[in-house]
Amino acid sequence: MANLDNAKHAYLIMAHTDFEVLDKLLLCLDDKRNDIYIHFDQKVAQLPELATHHAGLYILHTRVDVHWGDVSVVAAEYHLFEAAAAQQQYAYYHLLSGVDLPLKSQDEIHAFFAVHQGQEFIGFQNGDCRKEIDRKVRRVHLYPTRFRAVKGISGYYYRAVRALSLRLQELFGLYRNQDEVFKKGAQWVSLTDAFVRYVLSQKSAVLKKYQYTFCSDEIFIQTLCWNSVFRLRIYRKTSESKGSQRMIGWHKGQLIEWTSADFDRLMASDLLFARKFSSKHIDLVDRVVDQVCDKQVSNSISI
Repeated sequence: MANLDNAKHAYLIMAHTDFEVLDKLLLCLDDKRNDIYIHFDQKVAQLPELATHHAGLYILHTRVDVHWGDVSVVAAEYHLFEAAAAQQQYAYYHLLSGVDLPLKSQDEIHAFFAVHQGQEFIGFQNGDCRKEIDRKVRRVHLYPTRFRAVKGISGYYYRAVRALSLRLQELFGLYRNQDEVFKKGAQWVSLTDAFVRYVLSQKSAVLKKYQYTFCSDEIFIQTLCWNSVFRLRIYRKTSESKGSQRMIGWHKGQLIEWTSADFDRLMASDLLFARKFSSKHIDLVDRVVDQVCDKQVSNSISI
C-alpha cells in the first residue's frame, strides 16, 4: 500500500448522462496528483471515449443498475470506494457526480486538504429532520426500483401500493431501525483514507440495513460517521455546504442547474466544488473550466 507522503487524491465520479460536462470535469482534474475513477450506470449503453494526460483514469467494469432513491445508489458508491482503496492509500477520496465541477484549481484544492488533513468533509443537514428520516429509513418502501421508473398503468400500481403501505405503517406506528441514530445531508463528500476503509468494513451491514429505504445515499455516510470515532474529525457540523465543500443550487426544494447568470457567484464562492452543471449551459461550463485551469500554477493541464 502506498504511503500518504504521496498525498495523491482519488476522484470518484458517478456518471449516467451529459457526458459533455463529464469531459470538461476531467480537464479540471487531469493532474498527476490525482487518480480518477468513474462508475457509469449500467443503463448507459454506449460509454463515452474519455482520456487524461496526467491523472490516472479507471473506468469501473462492474456497473450497478442505479435507480434514484434506491440502495443501488449506495452500492455504486461502494464500488467506487472499493476500486480506489484497492489501488492505493489516498490522502482524500472525493465523491462527485458527472455534472459537477471544481471551483478552484488543483493547486488550491490540494493545499486546502493538506492544511486540513485528517478531517472529514461531510455535509450535515441542520434543523429538525426527524420526520424526514423516519419516512426515509424507518419505514419499509416497497418497489424502490419501480415506483418512479415504470410508466403507465404498471407505474401507477407500484406508486399506489407503495403509498398505501407507507400510510398504513404511519397509522399503526410501525418503525424499523429504531435504535439507530440517523443523520442526513449531501451525498457528495471528501473523505480520508481511514474513514473510507471504515465505511468499507461496514458494507454488508449498510446494504442490508438500507434495503427498502428511500434516499439512503443522503444518510448512510453521515450516520456511519456520526456513530463512530470519526465524528470528532468532522470539519464543520453547522454548515452543510461548508462541511462538504460543495456549492449546490436549490430553489424551493428542487435542485437547479447553474446558468451564465451564476458565473460571478460561483467564482466568488470559497467552496471547492459545485453542482449541477448542464451542457444546455455549456458557455457557463467553459467559463468555469477556463477560470479554474488558468489559475493552475504547477502540475498544470495542457489545454
